[in-house]
Amino acid sequence: MDHVLNISDQYVFTPYVYPASWPEHWALRQIVSLWVVTTVGALLVYLGFGVLSFYLVFDHKLMKHPQFIQNQVRKEIQLGTVSIFWMSFPTVALFFLEVRGHSKLYDNISDSSLGWPGVFLSIAGFLFFTDMCIYWIHRWMHHKSIYKYLHKQHHIFKIPTPFASHAFHPLDGFMQFFHKVIYLSLFVFVNIWTISIHDGDYRLPGFLIFLINGAAHHIDHHLYFNYNYGQYFTLWDRLGGSYRHPSALLGKGPHDHVRKLAEASQRH
Repeated sequence: MDHVLNISDQYVFTPYVYPASWPEHWALRQIVSLWVVTTVGALLVYLGFGVLSFYLVFDHKLMKHPQFIQNQVRKEIQLGTVSIFWMSFPTVALFFLEVRGHSKLYDNISDSSLGWPGVFLSIAGFLFFTDMCIYWIHRWMHHKSIYKYLHKQHHIFKIPTPFASHAFHPLDGFMQFFHKVIYLSLFVFVNIWTISIHDGDYRLPGFLIFLINGAAHHIDHHLYFNYNYGQYFTLWDRLGGSYRHPSALLGKGPHDHVRKLAEASQRH
């Protein structure tokens, strides 16, 4: 994030925003700048990829499902935008520590004792670690004493659109041991992946069905509540006894429900 901040300072903040009396290395200025960059960046990813997914991937026939609520898209965007606003604060705290030199991020592959193998191991470690954390945090948020305070709003959307992806988004853990480009790329990847599992496209290559937690798996989480808590993989759902084979792949998903309703209306 220090690279992003330096570019933002060079081309935007220093010439056009801050007075000359605010030096670039001043902590308060860095915090404000990081919050603006993080919030605007997250909103651009959320709305940009959300719009693309909504119009190019999401099947709008799902909006005819009886559990698709009135004005749902607007409500998803409103909740997602508010969520990003608040979630930016803890994220900025981590970015600020990085900018001030309190991280193990590195600029050059040669700075890692493991070299390129270390880069790929860090990616695999990130996916495995965050998948584990998100699974257990997500499952904890479904506990009856917690659910109504933290997670209930997200489950209003039984038939989610891509915009539901950030309509309450759990904290995915922090990344402090990566090459800097990989670190930022994974930050973006997490947001795009979260959009993808809400996009209503339930297709998945057969050999990946039992490994990858895709939109077909996640829709069952919205519909049946206590299943498929995972983010990327099905591993922790299998270990935790919460795995459910996707209904959409068994001819019992939302698309099938909408199709049967259409056929019934035609007969009458």
